[in-house]
Amino acid sequence: MAVPKHYTSKARKHKRRSAVWKLKPPALVRCRECKELTAPHRVCSHCGFYDGRAVVVKSED
Repeated sequence: MAVPKHYTSKARKHKRRSAVWKLKPPALVRCRECKELTAPHRVCSHCGFYDGRAVVVKSED
């Protein structure tokens, strides 16, 4: 059975474990039609276009 050779302080333990929980910022790209920020490979929620085609018809409210 493995036995630790040296004491691991709480700070060292938490510093090591914190690297697992780092979050990356969401990937965002500009829509080619309306230039709004949107998630890549998704229909633009602002104008309804995807890959240069109107996929969702947005009403003019």
